[in-house]
Amino acid sequence: MSGAPAAATYAVPVHAPLPTRLAAYAGLFLAGVAVGVIGAFVQANRLLVGTVAVPWGTVLVLVTLVLGVRGASWLVGSRVGGAAAYAGWLVATVLLAVSSPSGDLAISDGGRQLAYLLVGVVLGAAASSFPLVERRPRPATGRDAAAEPDRTVLP
Repeated sequence: MSGAPAAATYAVPVHAPLPTRLAAYAGLFLAGVAVGVIGAFVQANRLLVGTVAVPWGTVLVLVTLVLGVRGASWLVGSRVGGAAAYAGWLVATVLLAVSSPSGDLAISDGGRQLAYLLVGVVLGAAASSFPLVERRPRPATGRDAAAEPDRTVLP
């Protein structure tokens, strides 16, 4: 072993041809749209425990959003992938929160729904903007052999 840090491997390498990267970003955008559409209906679910309503649907969708956005970033090795998935969720969610000409809407104007929108926007933006951290092991030398691996921030 040469002691050089191992390069990170991603499903879509950062230096892939432009059409490959654009196709990956479009797919991640559509995945974000799917999470937004499904989430618009699932977020309304709640479980009544006595007199307390536990919003399990909202929690489930927000956890899925954060994991999906971070997973998209790690999939392509860039924050752009996470931003594409977040943009898809945001577009779908905003469109479903606006009433149609017939008066129908999927996300009403209740307190739980407004919290879902606000917390989703904040968590999605945070998850898409955090930099990727790659763990690179240090070369095993002397007393540093058991030390914690270096953390390198990727663009």
